Amino acid sequence: MDRVVTSNVLLDKDTVGHLSDFGIAKLLTKEESIAHTITFATIGYISPEYGLEGLISKRSDVYSYGIMLLETFTKKKPNDEMFTGDLDLRSCVHSSLPYKLDQIIDGDLLTLDEEKISEKLQCVASVMELAMNCTAKSPGERMNMTDVVAALKKIKDRLSSHY
Repeated sequence: MDRVVTSNVLLDKDTVGHLSDFGIAKLLTKEESIAHTITFATIGYISPEYGLEGLISKRSDVYSYGIMLLETFTKKKPNDEMFTGDLDLRSCVHSSLPYKLDQIIDGDLLTLDEEKISEKLQCVASVMELAMNCTAKSPGERMNMTDVVAALKKIKDRLSSHY
């Protein structure tokens, strides 16, 4: 659980990502959708319910995946020293959506002189909104991974249609 972090994503020769140390929630059956644990998790990636109550579920891994998306697109780690007090990676991105997105996105991903920059920014904004949904404070408000994958495919198709 909560091992969905960027360092556990391995890329193959076709740049397809594979999880190397997937969450314990993957081992839960439908009947065991929530478990109670005292297992240690990676700070910054753990879901609020795990941090506060030790409860894990498949939605805990969705939370971690959302944090990983934020990290990937901002090039900022959730436990970066710039995040103190109430300021964390999620709130930083949330306060920048949708109009200040270019200020928080990793500069290596987008250059402002690119053609079709507005289409790319719209797709990145969609990914960031998806990450916001994945990292909702309440597990019940988070998307399930099937819906996350479907949303990512739609974003990819939209971006691909411009090239």
